[in-house]
Amino acid sequence: MKTEDLVKYKLYNEFIKPTTQKKNYIGVEIEIPIINLDKKAVNFDVVHKVTDKFQNEYPDFKTDGIDFDGNVFSLKNSKTDDILCYDCSYNNIEFAMGKEKDLFSINERFSEFYNFVKKSFQEYNHTLTGMGINPYRKYNLNQPIPSERYLMLYHHLKSYKNYKNIRMQFHEYPEYGMFSSASQVQLDVHKDNLVKTINVFSKIEPIKALLFSNSVLFGEDNTLTCFRDILWEYSTHGVNPHNIGGYDVDFKDLDDLQAYLESLNIYCVMRDGAYINFPSINLLDYYSREFVSGEIYCKGKYRKIDIRPCLEDINYLRPFKFINLTFRGTIEFRSICTQPIRDSMCVAAFHLGLKDKLDEMDEIIKNDDVIYHKGYTASELRKLFIQRDIPSFIDKNDLCRLTREIVDLASDGLKERGIGEEIFLKTLYGRIKNHTNPGKSFINSINNGVRLEKIIEDYGKLEAL
Repeated sequence: MKTEDLVKYKLYNEFIKPTTQKKNYIGVEIEIPIINLDKKAVNFDVVHKVTDKFQNEYPDFKTDGIDFDGNVFSLKNSKTDDILCYDCSYNNIEFAMGKEKDLFSINERFSEFYNFVKKSFQEYNHTLTGMGINPYRKYNLNQPIPSERYLMLYHHLKSYKNYKNIRMQFHEYPEYGMFSSASQVQLDVHKDNLVKTINVFSKIEPIKALLFSNSVLFGEDNTLTCFRDILWEYSTHGVNPHNIGGYDVDFKDLDDLQAYLESLNIYCVMRDGAYINFPSINLLDYYSREFVSGEIYCKGKYRKIDIRPCLEDINYLRPFKFINLTFRGTIEFRSICTQPIRDSMCVAAFHLGLKDKLDEMDEIIKNDDVIYHKGYTASELRKLFIQRDIPSFIDKNDLCRLTREIVDLASDGLKERGIGEEIFLKTLYGRIKNHTNPGKSFINSINNGVRLEKIIEDYGKLEAL
């Protein structure tokens, strides 16, 4: 078998074949900024103390990751698969909840862990808040966790100055992983629904921007409600536009989806437990080469190294699409910012409710003339809708009606599950009624003289259902 055919076979086995299993689980990951209320850098010694305290309180969480300095950056409960870890840096904590059949179980454990961790941080005048960009980022040390994965990632993002032969504008925030936070959802989607799920959900990315945007680059840009989109698109992750953002194509079938996977870029692999970076390159081009030149981290420095591509390198293919296929046989929705903590479950509820309403959602979009059929793609509309002000060619009342129709559909989907999870959508109706989202509310509060500290406190509150 030719190398190209082997690569295609491997892609299919890793990304599409796992979706042949009939499962129906929910996975939720919530990244949350850590704030030092003294307006100084987050104290990493405090972070490590809180991690130790959490492990003492919850002994079922075992050490799952230790950095090069001997500090724990990941704890995992093997019974529930819950993970408490730090994402990219010790400025950002993540609660990755193990898969469950219902949202109440996830919310109960998340709430317990969040309350414990927040109270532990408050003992040192630190806190947590529900924002997609750390509002105190200017005080923090932008240092990656000293581990294979995060040193590699930061090195890759810093390499944007080396891409001189492509026409692309890069931003100057290669450390953005250390101050941006997302709320991600993974759902089991069967192979039969894979293409339609991606096609239909891609069309509502503009609506999701309206509902969930919550990452304002405070102090530098108060016009965008979801600056996270910019951070991903104009970084080295966006060298190949297929690796980031939405899908502006309708897949006809699984062969089309497979072809899209083949169009992705790869930028890292591992050899003998060490990551190797190289300039972002199309996957099939990578496998057409006998050797690829990269860099490896060794004893505090990077040195050049040549590697021979091998089939297992596909395991390190890391696209960052708004909708990602994963090795677990799930679809991961990753375009949404961390929400105010009291609203954390609204993200999973929205996607879960719509998952089995594809035909109805597709019908709404096909018949829509509020945002579609005006010359704009879904990606272009999303870029317009992360602005503080909606474009004048969109009727705001009609837009609210369309948005409510989508949320109503999600609510119907949850009601049919018969568990009561539709309660988690309540906050979205308030946002629709008030023509707002957390990012807009943040900007309006600042413009109206509300102290930043007050907003941080408010967005960090966890309220009972």
